[in-house]
Amino acid sequence: MMFRGKGMALSLLAVGTAAAAGYVLQTDRSPTETGRSKANLGAKVVDEVPEGATVVDASTRRLAEIPGARRALERAVRNDAREEWEHVTLERDGAWSVVDTVRDSLPYYEADRGEYNGVYVEHHGRIVVLDAIGWARLEQPIH
Repeated sequence: MMFRGKGMALSLLAVGTAAAAGYVLQTDRSPTETGRSKANLGAKVVDEVPEGATVVDASTRRLAEIPGARRALERAVRNDAREEWEHVTLERDGAWSVVDTVRDSLPYYEADRGEYNGVYVEHHGRIVVLDAIGWARLEQPIH
């Protein structure tokens, strides 16, 4: 009888664990959740503007409203970033929304011939492409 009790307890434990894991996974997929997230804004100096891309002046108000955008542009120009992207990482509630802001509030260029995706910006006489180059939902809050 004792063996059957252990088997029942293990079965209940397994079912309970699976249910809890399912709940956590479902909660993580909620589209309305505004939990802690991470977004990377990248900027890179380019020599040419693709045909069809609009160049935005760095002083535009919409660009100033994007957290980290100015820092990324400054780093790209200061370091003459042509080979590697200079990036600024944002870690806070709703940081992933920067991706939508970059794509929706400025003239975002979708590359189709090997150019870079992003917003083309004139900054200190240089052309810099700015894009949200990565984002991920964080499992645990950062302290």
